[in-house]
Amino acid sequence: MKNSIPITLFLFFTILQLAGQTSDKIAFGPYIQQMSTKDATICWSTLEGEMTISGIEGEKDTIREYKQHKIHLANLKPDTEYVYDVLNDGSEEGKGKLRTYPDKSIPFNFVAIGDTRSRNNVHKRIIEQVGKLNPRFIVNSGDLVANGLSMRDWESFFKINKDFMTNTPYYPVLGNHEKDSPYYYDFFDLPNNERYYYFTVGDALFVVLDSEGLRTTIPAFTSEGMEDAYWEESGIEYLKKQKEWLEQVLELNREAGFVFIFQHTPLYSVKKSRVEESKKVRAFWGDIFSRYGVQVFLNGHDHHYHHAYDNGVHFITSAGAGAPLYDIDAVQPETLNYKKIEHFINVEVEQDEAVLHVFDIEGNEFDTIRVERRTIK
Repeated sequence: MKNSIPITLFLFFTILQLAGQTSDKIAFGPYIQQMSTKDATICWSTLEGEMTISGIEGEKDTIREYKQHKIHLANLKPDTEYVYDVLNDGSEEGKGKLRTYPDKSIPFNFVAIGDTRSRNNVHKRIIEQVGKLNPRFIVNSGDLVANGLSMRDWESFFKINKDFMTNTPYYPVLGNHEKDSPYYYDFFDLPNNERYYYFTVGDALFVVLDSEGLRTTIPAFTSEGMEDAYWEESGIEYLKKQKEWLEQVLELNREAGFVFIFQHTPLYSVKKSRVEESKKVRAFWGDIFSRYGVQVFLNGHDHHYHHAYDNGVHFITSAGAGAPLYDIDAVQPETLNYKKIEHFINVEVEQDEAVLHVFDIEGNEFDTIRVERRTIK
């Protein structure tokens, strides 16, 4: 264990003064973003104000406004634990711990979950199980909340994840339920352009893709026959640009021992109504994943567990962390395993292999996948 080095984040009281109308206590956080071997970002939110909206029948709702804060930490030491305090007032509220990533290949574990969305009781139990494994970080493959434009949904999300995110970096993926909300970009501080990005830990490469693209709501005047064309063509140039970026990233990181790709929509669906959509997604990406030796592709969107294997790539749907579960009614030729179940995945990255342990909500392992380290070509 490395020595623990305390970091005190001195903040002017004016940062946390909220126009004289609220206290200086933290609403969300603190939580860790942008972790690397020598850098990290600490984020938190304070209550700025609130508004009310009333309907014609007298119903009334209160919506809160939050102010986001973040501090970038630099010149840290690799694989070292630090203590931070964003309030610096002697209370426990602003304190947390972080551990920088190693600058060499050493064993570590991370967790993958998906579609935490609407059943908060399931989401909470999953996070409690995940916390027991003490992962270096977590990746959520999209649909973090039911409606990304609803502040109430984000309030529930941060309440459930408060203790976990204080000490563990959290990487989100854009899903369709995020609705490209400004709240998503306010709350998270992510690498690259934040929509799609990558990071490394040891000699493992992690790439997060945006399967949703720059899509907007279909206009009311759009006919049923034009709806598919509208979705496919409205953001195609954006997706093509992302594909070019991905190819560059995979080429630059061709010496990585392990490559994990994350996006929201699946390339192989076992939900009958989405099989054709997954074929279109697969056709768009072509052979890029197998050509560059990607070992694992993790996605959400279909609310169950599904493991397919094709041309050297494990395609895994993990979307059982809170959204209502879907039936499985279209098993594919590439399918190896599937189950309608709440679950999460703990990935242990070792020197010569990565082992994916798939657990149910009770912590029982029901599938295990072994992936060998890549051979540099």
